[in-house]
Amino acid sequence: MKSTLLINCPDQKGIISSVTSFIQQKEGNIVYLDQHVDKELGVFFMRLESEFTEESDSSNDFKEEFEVTLAKPYQLIWSLHQGDVKPRMAIYVSKYNHCLYDLLSRYKSGELEVEIPFIISNHEQAKNIASQFEIPFYHIPISKETKVEAEAEQLKLLKSHRIDFIVLARYMQIVSRTIIDYFPNKIINIHHSFLPAFAGARPYHAAFERGVKIIGATSHYVTEDLDAGPIIEQDVTTVSHSHQVKDFIAKGRDLEKIVLSRAVELHVKRKTMVYNNKTVIFS
Repeated sequence: MKSTLLINCPDQKGIISSVTSFIQQKEGNIVYLDQHVDKELGVFFMRLESEFTEESDSSNDFKEEFEVTLAKPYQLIWSLHQGDVKPRMAIYVSKYNHCLYDLLSRYKSGELEVEIPFIISNHEQAKNIASQFEIPFYHIPISKETKVEAEAEQLKLLKSHRIDFIVLARYMQIVSRTIIDYFPNKIINIHHSFLPAFAGARPYHAAFERGVKIIGATSHYVTEDLDAGPIIEQDVTTVSHSHQVKDFIAKGRDLEKIVLSRAVELHVKRKTMVYNNKTVIFS
C-alpha cells in the first residue's frame, strides 16, 4: 500500500534522517522524497511517498507513534494520505461549461483519479452535461436575498456526501466564509487572468483595453479576499494588436481548462502545501 506524508516545521537539523529512519523501522520502502526550505522564514517542507506491505502497514499505529516520536519533538505540522483512497470532489459551475467538460472528460477517461458525487450550479444549463456523464446534478439558485439559505443547502450536501474538496469550474458567485471555513485550502478556483493583474469579473476586456501582449489564467485556493488566495498554477499565451476581445476570450478559455486541470491534479496527488498565503508545489 502506498502512502504520502506531508510535513512542514521550523527548519532544523536531522528531520530528513529521522523521518526516513522511522519509515524504515516501519518496514516501509521510500519511493519518492522532495523537500524545500524557505530560507527567509526558516520553514522546512517535505513530501514523501512510501510503500508498505499489508502486514507492515497499520495507519493508526503509524500515526500514534509518529506523533509521539517525531511530530512533537520537531514541532511538525503533518498529514498522512493513503494512496488507494480517491478524494471526493464536488464541482460548482454557472453558465460557462468549458472547464466542466474538460474535468469530466479527464475523470471519465481515468486521467483524474477522484470520485465526483455531484455537480452544483446556480443555473440549469449544466444539467444535461451532468446527465451525459451520469453524475447527480443539483440546481441551487442564488441571489443576494437567498445567499445564506443557498449556501446552507450547499453545505448540507457537501457534508452528507463527505466531500474532500471543491472545484469552482467558472462558478460566477462569491463563495462566503460559511463554505470557506469548512474547506480551508480545499476550494480550487480558476480565474481568467494572470493574477495579480486584472482581478475582478471582466479581465479579458480590461486586458484588451490595456493593450497587453500576453494574457493568462490562474488557479488558486479560495480565501475571503477575492482573487487573492494561494496560487497553485498559472500559464500564459501571447496576443497582439490584431486580436479582438472575442479572440482574448477564446484563447483564454483554452488556458483556463489546462490551468484548472493541472491545479486539480496537483491537489489530488498531494503535491501542494500552503503557507503564508503562498504554495509550495512539489514536482
